[in-house]
Amino acid sequence: MRFLNELHEGDRISGIYLCKQKQPAVTKNGKPYENIILQDKTGVMDGKIWDPNSLGIDDFDALDYIEVMGDVTSFAGAMQLNIKRVRKAGEGEYNPADYLPVSENSTDDMYAQLTAMIGTVKNGYLNTLLKKLFVEDQEFLKSFEEHSAAKTVHHGFMGGLMEHTLSVARLCDYMAGAYPVIKRDLLITAALLHDVGKTRELSSFPMNDYTDEGQLLGHIIIGAQMIHDLAKEIPDFPQDLENQLVHCILAHHGELEYGSPKKPAMVEAVALNLADNTDARMETLTEIFAADKSKKEWLGYNRLFESNLRKTGEW
Repeated sequence: MRFLNELHEGDRISGIYLCKQKQPAVTKNGKPYENIILQDKTGVMDGKIWDPNSLGIDDFDALDYIEVMGDVTSFAGAMQLNIKRVRKAGEGEYNPADYLPVSENSTDDMYAQLTAMIGTVKNGYLNTLLKKLFVEDQEFLKSFEEHSAAKTVHHGFMGGLMEHTLSVARLCDYMAGAYPVIKRDLLITAALLHDVGKTRELSSFPMNDYTDEGQLLGHIIIGAQMIHDLAKEIPDFPQDLENQLVHCILAHHGELEYGSPKKPAMVEAVALNLADNTDARMETLTEIFAADKSKKEWLGYNRLFESNLRKTGEW
């Protein structure tokens, strides 16, 4: 098969892809058509079926694997597939591993690094809280290992949540060593816990979309509730310590307009916000550059960075 990131405008393709979403729509002239989002392990692509009732367009649903034939076009600067024929693929015609984006890092290796980081937390209450979630709760751990860190933007692949969490924890570990004002145990614990709410905010793959709970509450509030509930299971867990830990979670997006219920009021909360933002932005740039197959140095204006992005030249 040809992966989606290998396609170019003008290509005609015939291959099997995962139908991530399927939604009926109507043109300005009142003619029905269908919006399709195709997915493989390299990413997603919009597709259009302009005449859903024509010959060669068989019945299928979202999350089916479908064989499509169509032409790759460009609309508003993004690739799009004009679908001419489609049929539902049968089992044995495809390998599911080709359709789910996964981290390049081994889950076992990342988990070993995570538990090693937990072992460096000396405060007994915080260490116990981390172990209750990441060691004892096998249902949570399975979800955490498989989840993405986001629907889009950065770490949007299986294992992405664990990869992002470890990167943030490593950045926090550096800051704790560089700035003695930081209480390391609190910062490392907050780093490892800051996005645990995403295991309930986002559904698992292949959907990887917002749940009802995620839409209504968001991962920051969900995570704060999870930490509160865990702390109550630990005898004599200090209320002030719980409040400080939860504050770091509530403030880790930094600004109210970015979804944080509170702005950082503690040095550990500031450090966590900086580490989270640093890893998210660097991974976003990494993915943007990896997805661009052109030989151009300038990639054009990016709304997230509010800048015309450029690849680093050779010298």
